Amino acid sequence: MPLIADIRAYAPFNEQEAVDRQVILQRLEDDPHVFDRSSLAHMACSIWTVDPTATQTLLVYHNVYDSWSWIGGHADGEHDLAAVALRELEEETGVANARLVTSCGPGGIFSLEALTVNGHEKRGLYVGSHLHLNVTYLAVASPDEPLRVKPDENSGVRWVPLEDAIALSTEPWIRERIYRKLIDKLKGLNKDLLS
Repeated sequence: MPLIADIRAYAPFNEQEAVDRQVILQRLEDDPHVFDRSSLAHMACSIWTVDPTATQTLLVYHNVYDSWSWIGGHADGEHDLAAVALRELEEETGVANARLVTSCGPGGIFSLEALTVNGHEKRGLYVGSHLHLNVTYLAVASPDEPLRVKPDENSGVRWVPLEDAIALSTEPWIRERIYRKLIDKLKGLNKDLLS
């Protein structure tokens, strides 16, 4: 199924997801450039990566956000966001053998978010404020895999207990609305799906 059909079929977890799902669908229907950064609101993805026991998550210290953060990136023209998410995971952390949990939602969607991004500098150039229309995937990986930073994007990579993701984030809205939601969704998930 194409991404738009998966998002239409996705059952929102809470009010935030229901509202953001409508925003994402409207942009997918109306903006032919929604998969490119040239659009003010463009598609992006994240990958919430946990260990096989679902007690730890993998975080990077994101240079732009100056915070411990989940892993993700822009679609940049690619419509297969699950593949983009796995590629971003490997590029940003070195983890190459993660497995997507595809049974948690249509197309493997674990969560949906419309995320505001304030204007910032990246590689010496100013990037204006914009909106990430974010699709989050759930992945399982071994904490034994070697980790590495991607210096142009992050300055740290580490596994942490799930609740520490909230404590380590310096972004209140992400911490309270997104990471808390992801942890709560994970707790309600049948753990057999992770093995």
